[in-house]
Amino acid sequence: MATTVEERVEVLDQSSSLGSQELHVLAVDDSHVDRKVIERLLKISSCKVTAVESGSRALQYLGLDGEKSSVGFDGLKVNLIMTDYSMPGMTGYELLKKIKGSSTLRQIPVVIMSSENILTRIDRCLEEGAEEFLVKPVKLSDVKRLKNNVIIRGEGEENGARQNRKRKLRDDPSSPSLSPPLLPSSPSSLAIDLTQTPPQSPLSFSLQCPSKRPKYCDIH
Repeated sequence: MATTVEERVEVLDQSSSLGSQELHVLAVDDSHVDRKVIERLLKISSCKVTAVESGSRALQYLGLDGEKSSVGFDGLKVNLIMTDYSMPGMTGYELLKKIKGSSTLRQIPVVIMSSENILTRIDRCLEEGAEEFLVKPVKLSDVKRLKNNVIIRGEGEENGARQNRKRKLRDDPSSPSLSPPLLPSSPSSLAIDLTQTPPQSPLSFSLQCPSKRPKYCDIH
């Protein structure tokens, strides 16, 4: 029996949801103490955490350094990046620009953290595409809010992808539920010869040829 578009999309959605994993956060901070704090907060919030100590190590992990990852990249999808602003070598702002300049990673939300509440710095990061700018110390409520925002954002993207899959299936001529009915190979096979008299059934013949038996009338 042919499946409908909705049934086929539902199967695809179920298969993708079965392969889903917990929220994976890449935390970037040159301070060992701050790195441990944010890692602890994320784990309390049931997030998987990968913590690195610099922007260059983050680029290596993400595969944006032009070389294969050298920090044991395990293929996990990164759902959120949280980075400190003031770091030696590469600042959080420079890391943000690298990520947003990548065609494959620009959709990952990036949160900038800093112990300094400088308005011009905040504006510059937000204009570059940062999801939020958090002033340290980061609190558990901040992490939970970020997690909820990422989940809601992911659900919205998933709904959009579901609608795209439906449209593709409707436009797919090979779809079993939407393929046109099979037609005869030769159009002439559909033609009807109107010059021939259609065969008559016995019933129709009997109606045209009434019985010749004599009729009897009752005389009173």
